[in-house]
Amino acid sequence: VTATDADDGMNGDVIYSLKEETELASDIFHLDSDTGAITLVRNLDYEEGDRYELEVQANDGGGLFDKAKVS
Repeated sequence: VTATDADDGMNGDVIYSLKEETELASDIFHLDSDTGAITLVRNLDYEEGDRYELEVQANDGGGLFDKAKVS
């Protein structure tokens, strides 16, 4: 995921996090807090779930945030 902020300095820095991260999601996916890249920690197992949904939150240094669902 990608978010941008036109502010200069610390207020323009964007940090990513998983909102309401479930234990299953943290066992399978890794979100890079600096780049927003989502990678697999291990292989997906169809028997555990055929669909995954993550809610990613982007926070800037000024206290503002937005979120997006990734399926």
